[in-house]
Amino acid sequence: MDERPLPLLFGEHLARDRRRSAHTVRAYQATAVRLLHFLGGHWGERVSQDALAGVTTADLRAYLAHRRASGLTNASAARELSAVRAFLTFAGGERADLPRLRGPRVKKGVPRPVSPDEAIALAEEVADDAREPWIAARDLAVLLLLYGAGLRIGEAMALTGAILPLNETLRVTGKRNKTRIVPLLPQVRHAIDDYVRRCPYGTAPTEALFRGARGGPLSPAIIRRAVRAARVRLGLPPRTTPHALRHSFATHLLGRGADLRALQELLGHASLSSTQIYTAVDAAHLLDVYRNAHPRA
Repeated sequence: MDERPLPLLFGEHLARDRRRSAHTVRAYQATAVRLLHFLGGHWGERVSQDALAGVTTADLRAYLAHRRASGLTNASAARELSAVRAFLTFAGGERADLPRLRGPRVKKGVPRPVSPDEAIALAEEVADDAREPWIAARDLAVLLLLYGAGLRIGEAMALTGAILPLNETLRVTGKRNKTRIVPLLPQVRHAIDDYVRRCPYGTAPTEALFRGARGGPLSPAIIRRAVRAARVRLGLPPRTTPHALRHSFATHLLGRGADLRALQELLGHASLSSTQIYTAVDAAHLLDVYRNAHPRA
């Protein structure tokens, strides 16, 4: 019998069997640790794996109330409950009989895209503010990948020199190690090639394609910080983030007649329901145009 802590075993299960991302594994493990700590105090005794089979709806309500007292939002509480359910299922195995508890209602926000002109202006502004030419080329290439190919920022950071030389398409590894093929516009290929020519650290096939100033893998936080500063200078709204460029990619394709199924493949969504939110985005954009242009609006 494995004597290691249950949260550690849970994390290994998520990574190995469920193919969850490192971020999800860390978050779910942290929830497991918090739950065990809370139940220990709530029950007044050490919590064994067998005891977890006796968790009740009242116990989970008490745990969520405890977490909500720490300032958890509805969305965060819903994610916390999802992690708790996954942990209890893992701990109970086939014996797992989860207590019924509905999570808090989460209002689903509609992503707000930026216009094509704003997307390009943002990428160029970030590049213009870079302190070295190769960093300017890097930042431009990253942001054009997000807008021109619909990549998540984590997917762009995960690219290695193995993608070189570039072709008309790019194989991307997304969430849960799911791979997809995305087309590369000539402008995007040119931006990446320009960065590769300028990068002082080389592009070994096993190394990160996008490098930080000291040669290590580029952190997404660097790009997010640069975008925040650039959007202020350009007078763009706070919703203008690196991820908004991916939303804009999807919205602009949909607005030009892209099929939802094709868009699902390009974005790497596991289900069509995740992609259908962009129909609401397009409707919101049309409503904005109507309100701004119609004399009676």
